[in-house]
Amino acid sequence: MKTRNYNFDTLGGLKNDDCYFPSEKQNEEKPGEFPFTRGIHPVQYRRRLWTMRQFAGFGSPEDTNSRFKFLLERGQTGLSVAFDMPTLMGYDSDHDFAEGEVGKCGVAISSLADMETLFDGIQMEEISTSMTINGPAMIIWAFYVAAAQNQGADISKLNGTTQNDILKEYIAQKEWIFPPKPSMRVFVDGVEYATKHTPKWNTVSISGYHIREAGSTAVQELAFTLGDGFAYVEACLERGMDVDEFAPRLSHFFNAHSDFFEEIAKYRAARRIWAKRMKNKYGAKDERSMKLRFHSQTAGCSLSAQQPENNIARTAIQALSAVLGGTQSLHTNSMDETLALPSEKAVEIALRTQQVIAFETGVANTVDPLAGSYYVEDLTDRMEAEAEKIFEKVEKMGGVIAAIERGWFQQEIANAAVRQNNLLEEKQRIMVGVNDFVKENENIEIPILEIDEKVAEMQREKLRNIRESRDNLAVAETLKKLKTACETDENIMPHLIEAAHRYATMGEIVETMKTVWGEWTEPMI
Repeated sequence: MKTRNYNFDTLGGLKNDDCYFPSEKQNEEKPGEFPFTRGIHPVQYRRRLWTMRQFAGFGSPEDTNSRFKFLLERGQTGLSVAFDMPTLMGYDSDHDFAEGEVGKCGVAISSLADMETLFDGIQMEEISTSMTINGPAMIIWAFYVAAAQNQGADISKLNGTTQNDILKEYIAQKEWIFPPKPSMRVFVDGVEYATKHTPKWNTVSISGYHIREAGSTAVQELAFTLGDGFAYVEACLERGMDVDEFAPRLSHFFNAHSDFFEEIAKYRAARRIWAKRMKNKYGAKDERSMKLRFHSQTAGCSLSAQQPENNIARTAIQALSAVLGGTQSLHTNSMDETLALPSEKAVEIALRTQQVIAFETGVANTVDPLAGSYYVEDLTDRMEAEAEKIFEKVEKMGGVIAAIERGWFQQEIANAAVRQNNLLEEKQRIMVGVNDFVKENENIEIPILEIDEKVAEMQREKLRNIRESRDNLAVAETLKKLKTACETDENIMPHLIEAAHRYATMGEIVETMKTVWGEWTEPMI
């Protein structure tokens, strides 16, 4: 196996092997072998380090384009796009519901023109891009594909991920548009299209991150995430797709939280569970279908507004657990994210944290170094067993969508969040600077990134210009075709890409789809 040209010895000069095993167990599981508990690659980071991403997006596309270039110049190896709330909910920047929110928690994207500006001067064929959006994910992806085509890119070479995990939205994050069943149809349309046209693109990042942020336990994050993944696999199989055609491009996204060993065990158990289920239940024959690849992000909910410099230490420890657990991609949160969108200084510290772990700690020199720890191995086994119990409960309820419709996932997360809060209040869990080691009359002196209201004015002006300059008859005809496709079994992706090229806006496309499928209101919990 080819490795990086790098010195993998200890700092003191002691030689490190690729991987270690107990001497009395000659048949011990090896990294890169089924069921991949120890990792999906034989030599892991000796061959290639994880992709270092920093979640970036704020204000206008021009603002975020500048931040992208700032990060790339400082050694970031992939882009990760955050969108503002109107975009996440499928509204244009000039919609009444967008008032006061344009560009505030991410970048505002209302049309292909915004996407073209976002990637101006960045070769989309050459960079890996992750886009965190779910309800209107396939519309944003259509904008991305159209922008790449306008750059002259070969879309078969596009490399990246659309989060596109709509089941997680109903369970935890609440940024949905359509009801679950038509949303699943849109998901499968995207997978089907990508399998044929963009084979290097991950069509979904099956996400436990937001489930954990909502208050779940580590076991719930593990089980709910993989349960969603299995539901996606079954939906694609029902469409008639071959598991080994689409499963290699399914990816996952986990939360790197604060319980160091529990997090490492979670990642190891996730790989094992996914591999066994894909092989034994869904009949996968290609090893790539059995390999759980995952991105991780340090825990936003663990950050404190009090003594925010403590967040640098929290993030470093959480990131270390993700690396020891074998992540393929990692985002480290900035220390100021509980106060505002990250400043350039805070983002640079967060990126440098990953680089210190990669190049100064030695943890990337050998694969799965905590294997064989009595504690880690026992935790891995127990997390797998507890997750299997949850899968059984969900199956008895009729599957993931049935459990969503009755509010079961939502109730389980709420109960877990209450238990955790009670432990903090009773000081059975300590959060440094929050419920102990508190500083009275703390004066926080951290520069805050503020978004000017001029961003919203500029975005509204752009939309006015687009609607005046485009061929509105062609837009109307394209949206009519999209509506017909929604009413039938026709794949909607070609119509979304055509609508993007015609400069139809996000809101116009969403409203067209709503006329067929309506909206969703969850049950009261």
